Amino acid sequence: MLSVTGSGLSLCDGHSRREWMRIGSVGMAGLSLPTLLQARATATNASLDGAFGKAKSVILFGLTGGAPQHETFDPKPEAPENIRGEFGVINSRTSGLYVGELMPRTSALTDRIAVLRAVVTGDNAHSSSGYQMLTGVAHQPLNRESALPVAPNLAPCTGAIVRALKDRAGELPASVTLPEHIWNDGNFPWPGQDAGFLGRRFDPWLMKCDPNQNSFQVGGMQPLANMTEVRYDGRRSLLQQMDARLGALKNSSTIAKYDLYSQQAINLVAGDRGRSAFDLNQETPAMRDRYGRSRYAQSALLARRLIEAGVSLVQLNWTRIKDKPNQGGWDTHKQHSESLKSFLMPMMDQAYSALLEDLDERGLLDETLVVWFGEFGHTPKFNGNAGRDHWGHCFSVALAGGGIRGGVVHGSSDAQAAYPVDGRVAPKDLIATIFHCLGFAPETEIRDPFGRPLPISRGSVIREIV
Repeated sequence: MLSVTGSGLSLCDGHSRREWMRIGSVGMAGLSLPTLLQARATATNASLDGAFGKAKSVILFGLTGGAPQHETFDPKPEAPENIRGEFGVINSRTSGLYVGELMPRTSALTDRIAVLRAVVTGDNAHSSSGYQMLTGVAHQPLNRESALPVAPNLAPCTGAIVRALKDRAGELPASVTLPEHIWNDGNFPWPGQDAGFLGRRFDPWLMKCDPNQNSFQVGGMQPLANMTEVRYDGRRSLLQQMDARLGALKNSSTIAKYDLYSQQAINLVAGDRGRSAFDLNQETPAMRDRYGRSRYAQSALLARRLIEAGVSLVQLNWTRIKDKPNQGGWDTHKQHSESLKSFLMPMMDQAYSALLEDLDERGLLDETLVVWFGEFGHTPKFNGNAGRDHWGHCFSVALAGGGIRGGVVHGSSDAQAAYPVDGRVAPKDLIATIFHCLGFAPETEIRDPFGRPLPISRGSVIREIV
């Protein structure tokens, strides 16, 4: 299933001619020339660190359910067993940085990774803490499970803002979500996965798919079986004639936005580049094996192909796995250690390391920011079902590529990995850093439906890692 919504503006990061092209179209998303120039001026000093605008694209490597800090980037080998867990630690390529023993491949790549060990949402519910991680805005109220995307929680997700800032007429949109949306039991979709108050036209393209299937193809991207080239050209010509008769309506912003949307849809079906990006048969079996033969792992490979095809942001959502404990997700309320050892960590470690190595070998890692994250971490102590529960008071996030300094650890937690000791990071700071790497200062403004200016992030760039 291919879910396609919206259109966007023709904005690119850069300067000179491309910058003036941006300025000419800022009004479409509620951006204003003064605020854009002000944001650029504010960012001038920031650009001296070499990270500002270095990323052309972002891959959000999402681990729905929350990756546990204790067994990944913040192990506590000196803590009691009911806190540290049954697994040991291994040294990494970064001097002094130890990671959980179930991450052997990732441990060899930490010289390219910056670890944040004190990320805090203060929220222990999947959907409301997830909303904060995806938008940088705290849910009202906190700790609301099965929350729906309704007012007042309508902040646009990072992907939607990227569409508003960078979308352009082409075969693919600026932002894509794979391979399905995030949902709680009952198929309640989390808030913070769409454009919210920006409007549906800026929703990321949601592509529900299973790239691991032999017959994988994205529905809606192929012409109808009985649609000959002559019939297709005739229909497209008729559409162009009808558009030409719209006259003055063509000058309206609504029609202009529809034109961009329809042109993207036409280009996707008629063009080669867009359809080619989804053709995993172009990859060798060895490369597909390198990522791993699972829905999520093959989605990571597909994310790399989409980035190569010009998509600015791809969000990967971990998908549930039938016949596995805890529905195959990272929400390990029971059989925590067994789930980590038998499938969760091996799948993640293989796909994550393959993605970083693959991007690096293709010369894309320096311009692609990869963000390893979940909606929260897990409790310091095990529960009565040999599981760990939700914990938004201190957890780990990792960033690599796209202007990020590798081999860096920012922040620390207490002896139980329960609360920050120093270097506390809020989700809004993480999102500010993502946009900084993309070339947009946090002060860059978008407008709500009432025309009120709002910054794309109210956070601060994490200077220690850029």
